[in-house]
Amino acid sequence: MTEELIFANATVVLPNETITGAVKCEGDSIVDISEGATVPAGAIDCDGDFLSPGLVELHTDNLERHIQPRPKVDWPHAAAIIAHDAELAGTGITTVFDALRIGSIRRKDANYAKYARGLANELWELRAADALKISHFLHLRAEVCSETLAEELNEFGAEDRVGLVSLMDHTPGQRQFRDVSKLEAYVKGKHGFDDEGFQRHIAELREMREIYGDKHEAETVKAAARFGAVLASHDDTTEGQVEVSAGYGIRLAEFPTTVEAARACNAHGIKVMMGAPNLIRGGSHSGNVAAHELAELELLDIVSSDYVPAALLMSAVKLGEIWGDIARGLSTVTSAPADAVRLGDRGRIEVGKRADLLRFGLRGGTPGLRGVWSRGQRVA
Repeated sequence: MTEELIFANATVVLPNETITGAVKCEGDSIVDISEGATVPAGAIDCDGDFLSPGLVELHTDNLERHIQPRPKVDWPHAAAIIAHDAELAGTGITTVFDALRIGSIRRKDANYAKYARGLANELWELRAADALKISHFLHLRAEVCSETLAEELNEFGAEDRVGLVSLMDHTPGQRQFRDVSKLEAYVKGKHGFDDEGFQRHIAELREMREIYGDKHEAETVKAAARFGAVLASHDDTTEGQVEVSAGYGIRLAEFPTTVEAARACNAHGIKVMMGAPNLIRGGSHSGNVAAHELAELELLDIVSSDYVPAALLMSAVKLGEIWGDIARGLSTVTSAPADAVRLGDRGRIEVGKRADLLRFGLRGGTPGLRGVWSRGQRVA
């Protein structure tokens, strides 16, 4: 017999509004939505708490953080994947596109060794064993400033659940790191380079961009089509860069760094995604445009947790405050990202959609999770 689950007396977050009502699920799907504060026998009384679609995360470095919790520390991968999965479930994320870097530097001391194919295999083995709580897809971050990008792309296929491929160009002095001093602080902190090592690193990146950049961009565009994946740009800074993105057919821009780029994205019908930590902190750690500025200019469509999973729900609530519309704020982490990667079965509380749901209350504007369900099963 199909298991029934009813949430009642909830502030139900619909695509364009909130209502006081109930949501009924059977098995892994939503089967009914009704208005009113009545609590039927056997239902979960939400006592006015928000009931939202599960969060959809398109860009998170969290798995890499679990795999390498400290520089040069390689944690057991199965344990790291399971911990990552549980952490995301505990923050309300029910669908994640795990970001894996592809494109390596062969020199042994470069700290950019190949790892994505092997880690993806381990992820899919755990998924096949039903060891994961939430829904996982791959987000391949294609580093054009590398030596091995083309061959690593060829290691993946349509069966790998690659839903998103982003063009990453970290050439020093442009895009995210126009200010090379910001790059220096970041790289030295992450990889432990000394002054000489950092100078060698930026010279190497510039040389690889010169040798491989155009070829790697072309290979990435072809690979995304082969996977059936959405292609995204990363750190567009100028109108010209956005025009190149549009020419590739890109419809999602990760973290444009200027108002100019965000405006150009909007003009080309490219959805703008910004990082939740940027929004919560009030600015970018790299010195680029603040997410709240783009929100106030009506140039922000999607939010990603980036490097702090718990920031995703917080950012949606904050956007609800900025816009005076909590449903709209939550859409940036539910329906908008689902639509951007063509996942039509989730991201909304609607009859027929997946029963990916979260219940939360607010305390002084800060959300507190009280339950998370993935396909009708409680996972946190």
